[in-house]
Amino acid sequence: MNTERADPCDLDALRAAFPPGLRRPPLGWDTVRAFEREHGVVLPEPYRTLVAEICDGSGEGPPDAGGLLPLKSLPADWGPVDGQRALAQAFPLTEAWVWEDDPRPYEEIEPLIDEVGNDGSVVLGTDGCGLYWHLVVTGAQRGRIWAVSDVGAAPCEEEAGFAAWVARWVESR
Repeated sequence: MNTERADPCDLDALRAAFPPGLRRPPLGWDTVRAFEREHGVVLPEPYRTLVAEICDGSGEGPPDAGGLLPLKSLPADWGPVDGQRALAQAFPLTEAWVWEDDPRPYEEIEPLIDEVGNDGSVVLGTDGCGLYWHLVVTGAQRGRIWAVSDVGAAPCEEEAGFAAWVARWVESR
């Protein structure tokens, strides 16, 4: 998985995956770089080029409930934001964690759960019922897609990056 350079084949596949009539206008490179400076991150490729040149989200696409969110957006059911999002902080997990089954007291794991939802990732969208798809932008899992729900978090398949995640959606519809 290459997160430093956009593969032209991945970009062609992304253009084909998101119908032009449902694409939100791309942000342009100046806006993407300003976002990166503001948050202290460099977005992984090919997502970075997608939002700069192709579209900043789409009404159709993964996730199925509402499509791909714009870069600066959160799902309507996200809850209070209050500056909790910290993209420059490393995403805290390297393997799946079902906190619903964690034997520690909730008071002990609650701050860790908050870090999983808020640190080191952009939210790509929701499939509803408290399931959110995250693209990790910092830390050991950079470039990978994670499913984060109300009961736990898990990486989306082995080494699955943004382009592979979109390709699986295209194949499944």
